[in-house]
Amino acid sequence: MCRPVVVCAVLTAWALGLPVPVLCGGHLNYRPIIGVLAQENLDSDVNAQGSSYIPASYVKYLESAGARVVPIRINQTEEEYTKLFSALNGLLLPGGDVDLQKSQFSRVAKIFYELAIKANDASDYFPIWGTCQGFQLLTVLTSNKNLLTSTDTKAVALPLVFASGAQNSRMFKSFPKDLLHSLSTENITANFHRWSISIQNFTRSAKLKRFYKILTMNTDGNKEFISTMEAYRYPFYAVQWHPEKTPFEWIDKPGMVHTDAAIKASFFTARFFVSEAMRSQHRFATTTEEAKALIYNYTPVFKGVGSIFVQMYYFD
Repeated sequence: MCRPVVVCAVLTAWALGLPVPVLCGGHLNYRPIIGVLAQENLDSDVNAQGSSYIPASYVKYLESAGARVVPIRINQTEEEYTKLFSALNGLLLPGGDVDLQKSQFSRVAKIFYELAIKANDASDYFPIWGTCQGFQLLTVLTSNKNLLTSTDTKAVALPLVFASGAQNSRMFKSFPKDLLHSLSTENITANFHRWSISIQNFTRSAKLKRFYKILTMNTDGNKEFISTMEAYRYPFYAVQWHPEKTPFEWIDKPGMVHTDAAIKASFFTARFFVSEAMRSQHRFATTTEEAKALIYNYTPVFKGVGSIFVQMYYFD
């Protein structure tokens, strides 16, 4: 087990943007397991085969970068989630369309968010990643308010507008220069959202300004909104766009991009988050418990070539 002083040194270097010392005499966790949170079914999914779901693209996204996945099912107890938290090396909050304050998705996310804050404060490294709805939920959990505003961004690919110094942020500093150039000049980030956190609402919130650093911005032509951010003191990251869609979703509609640069962006975001999860030393108590929890125990359902999600995992 790592000594607290060693982990503290890692967190300090990480927060300052310095080279991070190797954990525990060279032993990173090269078998990271990341939890993906399920959510209530979409009203439009009339053929749902369970009460909640996870799009398979998020699972493949993490697996493509060297992680395994455990589905976090809704409607379980806080005690069950606390036990699971101690076994996972990170959390991904996926996109979707549920109430960000009243849903089971938001209830469970809040439990994990608070556990992650407590753990990281105690030098127990635990990263969180939010995509689209997950991005939005992180702003709600941090500010204790829904500060989102409507934007015309339901199906459009955009270039990222980098904030000053953002290309040297924790998230982007390891990205190749040619990829950073593509991200800033090409329409390769897929946006499928009705709501955004505007620059105006973000800057008016003291809690959000203290907690998150803006990395990139975008506009729908009328409103500027935040498209990428990372927390200052915690390994929490969020993108309003969808890096997982590029290699794993195939519906033919505006906003879907499958260029080399877009696929490369997908991999580098996934690889970054998985590398963050490798810093977590959480473990399942036994290999039997681990095997029982993994996503491999479930079979994804093919939804059709015209579906917004090619495959879905369903849970009761």
